[in-house]
Amino acid sequence: MADARPNPIRRSGPSAGGPGGGNRSSGGGNRSSGGGNRSAGGGNRGPGGGRGGPGSGRGNANAANPAANMGNEGRGGPRQERPVDDFEQKIVDITRVAKVIKGGRRFAFRALIVVGDGKGKIGIGLGRARAVQDAIRKATDSARTSMKQVHLLDHTIPHEVIMKYGGAKVLLKPASPGTGVIAGGGVRAVLVAAGVQNVLTKSLGSGSKMNATYATFDALMQLKNLDEEAKRRGKEVDALRPFPKPVGEA
Repeated sequence: MADARPNPIRRSGPSAGGPGGGNRSSGGGNRSSGGGNRSAGGGNRGPGGGRGGPGSGRGNANAANPAANMGNEGRGGPRQERPVDDFEQKIVDITRVAKVIKGGRRFAFRALIVVGDGKGKIGIGLGRARAVQDAIRKATDSARTSMKQVHLLDHTIPHEVIMKYGGAKVLLKPASPGTGVIAGGGVRAVLVAAGVQNVLTKSLGSGSKMNATYATFDALMQLKNLDEEAKRRGKEVDALRPFPKPVGEA
């Protein structure tokens, strides 16, 4: 029985490996050359405005087109820097506190901050948060919003004052120049932030830093203005001064 499969067709032209194939390789070579030219074109695209070129690339597109920067400035326009002030911040105490809830305890941190400008303006803030930095930030913001002016006299207090807050009791006495701030803990932090340089203090009650700090703050709020007090009494200001006026001052 004869084979039913057709005979293979043989091409009369050159084979794949012949000259025609060589031309095809040459064409591939030209294609590679074209690719090389394409690469060269890509190289030229960099200086003309590519990604890293000096043209209108990605880095300079926003500079050339201010409208493109609007998306990077935020919804409210360009970000504004917080104004720099001369306030001095002191951390009095950082304590871990716990709140009893259903199922256990929730721990957090409590920060007590004193902020003052050293010229009679002072504020105290208390902040609680799960993180220490958040507690400090809250306390600082609270202290800045609750700042008050204190009546001082020649870097000391004009008269003796005693104040009680909770279980703490603090006594403040004016001191002559050169004495310094005889205090410690939260009492010293409040006095230094307020700008007091010479004062005598005594803690007569509880040793709690928070209560002593608030007692000192309330004591400074009770200080009187000597000019108004002298006018009310009908006396001279020098007669109410705790110490003689320093030599050389008018």
